[in-house]
Amino acid sequence: MSFADKVALVTGAGRGIGKAIALDLAQAGCDLVITNRTQQLGEQVRAAIVALGRKCLAVQADVADVAAVDALVKQALEQFGRMDILVNNAGIAKDGLLLRMSPEDWRSVMAVNLDGMFFTTRAVIKTMVRQRSGRIVNVSSVVGFTGNAGQANYASTKAAMIGFTKSVAKELGSRNITCNAVAPGFIETDMTAKLDEAQQKAILDQVPLGRMGKAEDVAKAVRFLASDDAAYITGTTLHVNGGMY
Repeated sequence: MSFADKVALVTGAGRGIGKAIALDLAQAGCDLVITNRTQQLGEQVRAAIVALGRKCLAVQADVADVAAVDALVKQALEQFGRMDILVNNAGIAKDGLLLRMSPEDWRSVMAVNLDGMFFTTRAVIKTMVRQRSGRIVNVSSVVGFTGNAGQANYASTKAAMIGFTKSVAKELGSRNITCNAVAPGFIETDMTAKLDEAQQKAILDQVPLGRMGKAEDVAKAVRFLASDDAAYITGTTLHVNGGMY
């Protein structure tokens, strides 16, 4: 899978799955544009990408802000002149039982996870259509398929991503642009590290492979869908969950 001379935009790349995706694409030969809400984390990832011999533009941006997204994509195109891959990874979770969930917690998750994906995709595809080529990969979640108590807001966004992915795939297929999703299961991240032993055991009891995945497992799946090897795959979801769904 050669990514020489390719440019990829990865949102939410400061840590966890997004960081692993950005580093994996850099190792494969991509130049990167990365976003993160925290400038310090973004700079750390940028330095790691540069150390791999690739170019990287790190921008502190809130993907829920349409003006910030448009400015980000404009800056990326001014620097690199093209955009080949978009990975919509930025997302937040504000868990809570539905009876106690505030409208603010509902709306903020919708804004980042869905509006952010829409704003970023809309901004990037203008260039991809002109190039008549592009790869879009959206990072969904197993809970978008199974649901999860205490995550009505988060699970709703991850399920909605799948409908968005299928629709974009149908709209842009004639321009040689593919749009797919990955749906990670329980992955070792800062978020899952906060679970206690009993919670982790309850999760692992649902996973036939008997362990949590690693961020690199998701990154490899994203790399495949972003590659020429996946040129005839679009509108689909690749489940990376150890068999739990």
